[in-house]
Formats: sequence, structure tokens, C-alpha cells
Amino acid sequence: MAVPTTLIQPSKPRRVPTAVLISGRGSNMEALLAASRDPAFPAEITLVLSNNPGAPGLASAAKQGIEAMAIDHRPFGRDREAHERALQEVLVAHGIQLVCLAGYMRVLTPWLVGRWEGRMLNIHPALLPKFPGLHTHERALEAGEGQHGCTVHLVTAGVDEGPILGQASVPVLAGDTPATLGARVLAREHELYPAMLARSAQAILDGQ
Repeated sequence: MAVPTTLIQPSKPRRVPTAVLISGRGSNMEALLAASRDPAFPAEITLVLSNNPGAPGLASAAKQGIEAMAIDHRPFGRDREAHERALQEVLVAHGIQLVCLAGYMRVLTPWLVGRWEGRMLNIHPALLPKFPGLHTHERALEAGEGQHGCTVHLVTAGVDEGPILGQASVPVLAGDTPATLGARVLAREHELYPAMLARSAQAILDGQ
């Protein structure tokens, strides 16, 4: 007997459970969430974690129906690995397969990085290997760079040293300040990061 077409449900696309780690307002988190609202996007953001209970991005994610929680690093004192073990417990409990750092202002230990080798992404506001670390826009202007931009890379034990997945550039204009240059770079970050997350998630789905 033929099955009535009204009973046939389309299969739900398979997507990669992804967590975003933030410390503040999470503008790159917002870009990732916006992209992942498309059912065809290969990553599904199911969790937002922060080391800062007051991070504005937590409230924003919760309003969008994403589970959002903080694991405050301060009670752990200088024991960064103990804090990361608490993070890892939550990530595992939620079945996370990919992690995106989006303004997560903690230097990770080799313990956590090693557990997410090849599965943890970060976005950096410079064209790596130039200007790793902080104050990238100021440093680019002081160096007289003609081009500046952002990089998405895999996270390794060395700060901002992991394999580069993609980059986007902007011209440095006459009269630029760190604020004006940073605003143009941030706009490119919001384009680049979702694209690189999609590529990484699709590679997992394809078994690469």
C-alpha cells in the first residue's frame, strides 16, 4: 500500500554539534549563530560557554534559544587546567564535536588543546603570522602596513601559531585609527568565521 504523502517527513540534515567560547559581548558569536540558523549550515551551535558570568553574549545566546552557561575561572585561582577540566566536562556532556573561540580571553593549556586537536578554531584580528597577541590594529598602524585583516586558524599550544584555515584583508587607509581600522577588520571577521566553521564542519561530515 502506498504511504500517504502527508505522513512522509523529510529527513533532518545532519549537522555537527558546536560550542562557542566567549568572554565578552560575543560579536563573532552572533555572526556564527546567525549563519547556523540556516538548516543547511553544516554546524549546529548548541552551547555557548564563558569564563565570565557577566559576559553580555550569554544573555544574547539564551534569548536565541541556545544553552548558555558560565564556568567562572576565578574560583580556580591559578589552576588553569582545573578550570579547563570543568569546561571539558560540559563540552563532553553536550556531545560537542567542534569548538569555536570567539573573543575567549584565556590562554589555553596543552591539556585542553590536545583534546581538541584539529577541532578547535580561533579567529585573530591580524594577518598571521604577523601580529600575534594583543593590540593588533595599533601595531599594524605603527608598522606602516598597507594591508591588515583577520585569520581563522586551528588552536595549538602556541598562541596564535596554529595552522591557518583562511584569511580576509582590508586596506589600511590614510588617517586610520585603531578604532576605524578595527571596525573594518571586524566586519570581515563576521564573514570569514562562519565560512571557515562551515568548511570545518563539512569536512567532519564528509569523514575527512
